[in-house]
Amino acid sequence: MTNISNTAPLKEQSIATDVNGAKVTEQDYIELYEQNYELIKKNSAKALNLIREKGFENFKEFGFPTPKLESYKYTDIREPLKVDYGLNFKRLNFPINTSEVFKCDVPGVSTHLYFVVNDTLLAADNKRNKPLPEGVIITSLSEASEKHPELVEKYIGKLSENQKDEMVYFNHAFAQDGFFIYVPKNVQIDGPIQIINVLRADVDFMLNSHNLVIIEEGAKAQVLVCDHTRDDVRFFSNRVTEVFVKENATYEHYKMENVSTKTTDVTSLLIDQEQNSNVLGNLLTLHNGITRNNVEIDLDGENCETYLCGIVLSDQNQATDNHTSIIHNQPNSHSTALFKYILDEESKGGFTGRLYVAKDAQKSLAYQTNKNILMKRTAKMRTKPQLEIYADDVKCSHGATIGQLDENALFYLRQRGISEKEAKTLLMYAFAADVLEHINISALKDRMKILIEKRLRGELTRHEGCMLC
Repeated sequence: MTNISNTAPLKEQSIATDVNGAKVTEQDYIELYEQNYELIKKNSAKALNLIREKGFENFKEFGFPTPKLESYKYTDIREPLKVDYGLNFKRLNFPINTSEVFKCDVPGVSTHLYFVVNDTLLAADNKRNKPLPEGVIITSLSEASEKHPELVEKYIGKLSENQKDEMVYFNHAFAQDGFFIYVPKNVQIDGPIQIINVLRADVDFMLNSHNLVIIEEGAKAQVLVCDHTRDDVRFFSNRVTEVFVKENATYEHYKMENVSTKTTDVTSLLIDQEQNSNVLGNLLTLHNGITRNNVEIDLDGENCETYLCGIVLSDQNQATDNHTSIIHNQPNSHSTALFKYILDEESKGGFTGRLYVAKDAQKSLAYQTNKNILMKRTAKMRTKPQLEIYADDVKCSHGATIGQLDENALFYLRQRGISEKEAKTLLMYAFAADVLEHINISALKDRMKILIEKRLRGELTRHEGCMLC
């Protein structure tokens, strides 16, 4: 019988294939939920139980997404969802030595360091971390639900319940915990909050986590999320993160992925901006299996500033799909989206970028760019930039390009005695550089420049510990 960490049977926790080796289906998950509803509810953050039943009913109706849906046209996660994963309904502890996972030491980055093992936030290492400003809360969603129920229940699900996404429905039904970050009015945190997500299990494993971030009026915070795998098993990660950025607040969100090729990662980042707020999002994918990043940013106040960008470096059979939506609901706001892909071998890329300008959002500025380089003919890229404009006094644009390295530039470098391999590396690095310029943590920017250069040279062909952090 399959075990988690060799400590307890999964009879009540996993979906077992039958004696004929049949693959897992949607109906299996429905039955699993119905059989273990009380167990899931009992061992969950109380706030998540408020949205659980509606999420399950939606999942029963719509099931898992397939490429037949327009929104998942470029993401095929049917095969990973057929795997017999374990789910930790009983909230068993997964042993992990954080000092082994976290081997690097980049000055200025790891100011406030937290580990999330699967979906469980570990206690902070107060010897390593600087004290947090008064009133700042960084804890698990479970603990926040107990100690600050009025705060958590005010916001939980307010953005995600509006999503028409099958994986969000599934998350609402099965998520039991996540992390919680609260920054009170006018507080500015010195240095980033670093969340290291570690996927850890002895068997093929699925996790669903739900995170909540609240940045109050005039506050400022940087959150750096690093995704890593610890074990050589198949993982399926389905995370939802809701972020509320209040008036005059500033928020930066960095997601850096460095996981094994056996990992399927579905992430939904949902951000709501109020008047005069400023948001920067930067998604960096260095090594992965199948990745789907859903990002929706709602500009619900005037004079908002939004910059969303990302870089994808893929080879082998890796697949990455960034599905973004920036919605201008009020006038006089400015948004920019920039995503770049470098695809090699048989890797696949997908990008869907939606810019929506509502009728009342006059004088909005909204720009979107997607540029892609295919290193070999076997690599594939699909891109779909979209504009929906219902106001008449705006400046908006979008564009996408797919091509190869500039032969003239390559020839120019070769003529100066640079080898072909080195010349290609230089051109690819220059291609990615403007995305890296939108990393406002100087030590992290320097570290990422080194790592991307190594990745382009083929020196980082597999995930290695905590190399991103």
